[in-house]
Amino acid sequence: MSELSTNGPRYCYEHDPSAIYRQSFATVRAEAALYRLPKQIEPVAIRLIHACGMTDIVDDLMFSEDAVEAGQAALSDGAPILTDVEMVTHGIIRSRLTAGNEVLCRLNDTRVSALAGELATTRSAAAVELWRDTLEGAVVAIGNAPTALFHLLETIADGGPRPALILGFPVGFVGAAESKDALAENPFSLPYLAIKGRRGGSAMAAAAVNALAAGLPEETVHG
Repeated sequence: MSELSTNGPRYCYEHDPSAIYRQSFATVRAEAALYRLPKQIEPVAIRLIHACGMTDIVDDLMFSEDAVEAGQAALSDGAPILTDVEMVTHGIIRSRLTAGNEVLCRLNDTRVSALAGELATTRSAAAVELWRDTLEGAVVAIGNAPTALFHLLETIADGGPRPALILGFPVGFVGAAESKDALAENPFSLPYLAIKGRRGGSAMAAAAVNALAAGLPEETVHG
């Protein structure tokens, strides 16, 4: 084994992973206005902040009162998790899915491109059509595409299957804010959790699933 070079610069930073973990969550608790949130939302908010590094998202969180309860019940029952992009699926920690929940992304299904052409929409929205056989009672985690969220809401409005929970974190400048507003204003009493505005992303969508699946370690919740 070759020796590591010692000729380059050295920096002062934390090396201990346990210390990094503790300090990270301590910073979240110190800087975020978590007191403004219902207690059941707080652990999810902490994980979301940890995923994006922005403690100010507290005021932008939108949720139904039953979001956490509905999501945890569905996961406990083994409901599938449907995602709009592969990045979300890769961020979900499988070991926390103790009921053996499937994590499914249909975006790369061979049928999607043709279906998108038929529907005159994006591939992300077309992939939602391929959720129909698993959508009823599922947990949906959207971390990228506003068109997927819009199409999902349209599908439900047309009498399609209803998921147990929608986690809405599409990100971007075209349709992201509007799609999440539509989710928050949905007339179907769908349980949901989302972040207002342009912010979002796959890491946040996956973090929301992980928080629901396992919550926080006891020391970070109460420490």
